[in-house]
Amino acid sequence: MALRKISHVSEADHRIVTDAVAEAERGTDGEIVTIIAAQSDGYDDVALVWASVGAFVAMSLVALFPACYQGLYQTLTGGWGAEPTANQWLGIVLAFGALKWIGIWIILLWRPLRLALTPRAIKAGRARARAIDLFKVGTEAKTVGRTGVVLYVSLKEHRADIVADEAIAAKVAPEVWGEAMAALIERIRAGQPGEGMAEAVRQMGVVLAEHFPKSDNNPNELCDRLIEI
Repeated sequence: MALRKISHVSEADHRIVTDAVAEAERGTDGEIVTIIAAQSDGYDDVALVWASVGAFVAMSLVALFPACYQGLYQTLTGGWGAEPTANQWLGIVLAFGALKWIGIWIILLWRPLRLALTPRAIKAGRARARAIDLFKVGTEAKTVGRTGVVLYVSLKEHRADIVADEAIAAKVAPEVWGEAMAALIERIRAGQPGEGMAEAVRQMGVVLAEHFPKSDNNPNELCDRLIEI
């Protein structure tokens, strides 16, 4: 059985970004790697936290309003059940909390809701961590002059990041990439991810050409094509 190809953007977007990388690298020894992902993390831990908080709140409400819940228990048993002992009531409360935890966990298996309930700071941190991981695997120290730089886009988190190799980071402060990031975000919001990444690449090329102009016999050491993961 053939594996389904990952596709977050169109073939036209692939061509636009790949061409932009090739063009930008004509004026610099810098090597630009472009990566686009649907999502940077599964946020399983966030779902665990929400489920635990929900269970804790549910059990706290029972503790704060015992008469209300005891009345509900009598209603559910038709008034024929014996008054539960303290230990039995504790067991009922714990079972109630466990069911609440399971219910919330099942609801949060729907990933769009899980992502929506994840704080923006956490999403930004996970996207940054993913960008750094990918940089370390495929770009860091992979060029002779340590002039590789990754442009990473995570669509569902609405986050993008630039991670540069040692030589670039020593000369280019992170805020210098601000214009490239702004152009990228503006076009992605307009539904043009390929154009956004291409424009960011063009502006990154200008910065790299200033600090690392093209030298003789500099090979193309990293892939120009847009990588989808």
